[in-house]
Amino acid sequence: MALSRPYYITALLTLCACSMAAPAVLAANVPVTTCRSFCGNITVDYPFALRSGCGHAGLRDLLFCINRVLMLHLPSGSYRVLNIDYAYQGLTLHDPAMSDCRALDRSRSGRGNGFVLEPWRATFLAPDPDNVFLLLGCRANSPLFQGFPDRPHLTCRNNVSGMGCGDYYGCPAWDDYGQRPSGSAYGLAVPPECCAMPWDAIRAVNVSRLQCEGYSSAYSLAPVRTSEGARGWTYGIRVAWQLPEANRGFCGACLATGGVCGHDRDSHADLCLCGDWNSTSNCDSSTDAATSSAAAITGVLFSAVLASGLSSLWW
Repeated sequence: MALSRPYYITALLTLCACSMAAPAVLAANVPVTTCRSFCGNITVDYPFALRSGCGHAGLRDLLFCINRVLMLHLPSGSYRVLNIDYAYQGLTLHDPAMSDCRALDRSRSGRGNGFVLEPWRATFLAPDPDNVFLLLGCRANSPLFQGFPDRPHLTCRNNVSGMGCGDYYGCPAWDDYGQRPSGSAYGLAVPPECCAMPWDAIRAVNVSRLQCEGYSSAYSLAPVRTSEGARGWTYGIRVAWQLPEANRGFCGACLATGGVCGHDRDSHADLCLCGDWNSTSNCDSSTDAATSSAAAITGVLFSAVLASGLSSLWW
């Protein structure tokens, strides 16, 4: 038997009331801890994350935990993350195919990942200014010496934060390689065996595109020359991150109200994760709650009853 019109009207009014009240019900101030995680002995916390929707959108899809080893993936390759320094906003990366002071890893086709970022990510992530890239065995027709499509050739630096090729030539690795260049950063060869560059000058270290045989990278947290020379350098890639100034206020308000800072997986906008609902401001606000599963279910039921009710009323 068909249901009466008063039944549909009552059901519609009930669902309207539920849908209007849904955000307030979902606004329970529930702390979220699922975004903070661990990989081996490294803590992964904001602005990084291992779960989708956590962390800042500019650093999404970046870190992966593989067999308890934290890896960072970029277009240039994969790097092991040795450390995340949240106080100084820096990561320390290791490329196993990179040369250091003990061994030169070179080949005619190029060895090592280098370092290349997606253009959109470069706003948020870049090697530290006190990180030097030492490009090894680059050919004479390399863009380093002949120029790039968008800029002229580059000049090798004698010193980048107290580090340069002159000191690097003193490493024992050159003995095993069979030759030890000498002199300035350019050495005696043309082109030089080693060319030192800061990130700001080169903006992408693609070893094969630069027609180099390999590279090394070192950084200094206290950029002064040491008495040990290149033997005392710290080898690896030191990467710094920065977030928009507006994000600091947003994330602070979110944390102060018991939420966890995250982002929308579709729009990549900032979100405050408040347990079983999300907010575009903080967990004390329910009027700007992002769509939750409960609200979505209410909407579906409302639409179904509305369609059925209008049909009954029409006929």
